[in-house]
Amino acid sequence: MASARLLDERDGMAVRAVLAADPVACCMVAARVEAAGLDAWRLGGELWGADVRPMRNGRLDGLCYVGPNLIPLRGNKAALRCFADRALRRRRMCSSLVGPAEQVLGMWAELETEWGPPREVRPEQPLMAINGSPLVQPDPLVRPVRPDELDRYLPAAIAMFIEEVGVDPRVGDGGAGYRARVAELIAGGRAFARFEGGEVVFKAEIGALSKSVGQIQGVWVHPDRRGGGLGTAGTAAVVERLVKGMGRTASLYVNSYNAPARAAYTRIGFTQVGCYATVLF
Repeated sequence: MASARLLDERDGMAVRAVLAADPVACCMVAARVEAAGLDAWRLGGELWGADVRPMRNGRLDGLCYVGPNLIPLRGNKAALRCFADRALRRRRMCSSLVGPAEQVLGMWAELETEWGPPREVRPEQPLMAINGSPLVQPDPLVRPVRPDELDRYLPAAIAMFIEEVGVDPRVGDGGAGYRARVAELIAGGRAFARFEGGEVVFKAEIGALSKSVGQIQGVWVHPDRRGGGLGTAGTAAVVERLVKGMGRTASLYVNSYNAPARAAYTRIGFTQVGCYATVLF
């Protein structure tokens, strides 16, 4: 009977082979592994493997990251059932399931009776990527946010989070945790904005950043300025920074029902390379 097991550095070659097979889909986990290795304490979570057919010369049939988010990256139905069985032995700690749609929805089918009902299921989120210059002119006024601009940037970040995720990130701790995360992105040069009169009218961040891919997140335009092309030109500026400045492929995922955003990303030059899904708690 196959089961999920906790991976460690002895599994490093097999883990990295999975991550390298689809660097765009695996960016969130690859970024963590590249920075921290497989040690759970440094990784901020655990990596589980499923060896459905033993003695595969180190090949993993399934791979799942378990931390603030649960991210199943590879696995057929048997492997996903192994991951679900292990997850159900503990209290749910993650705020979402996210990742390749086939694995997320397959694992959720195993977890739903115990972990449901979810707050929301987003079953189809096109995963898009671009590895060349954007096809539209980048906004020259979009730039990295400076650390001393945190208090001016934070209201826009909070507004985006509420709009996108449906909950206020300040609930529970008064916003201290979210503020710290945003400050970390700013300090790392991964938060970008266009300011007008001291107010953010466009923002976006590079969330996960692996050696080959940067995942853009938190794209937001001030409600009073929507429909004027700020989002398209602003996102193009972040793409330019990632592709030309950092030598990475730029990627993002978007809700299938968000037709304006999908159209904007297509105009920039993004093409769909996969499909994500998200289950929010």
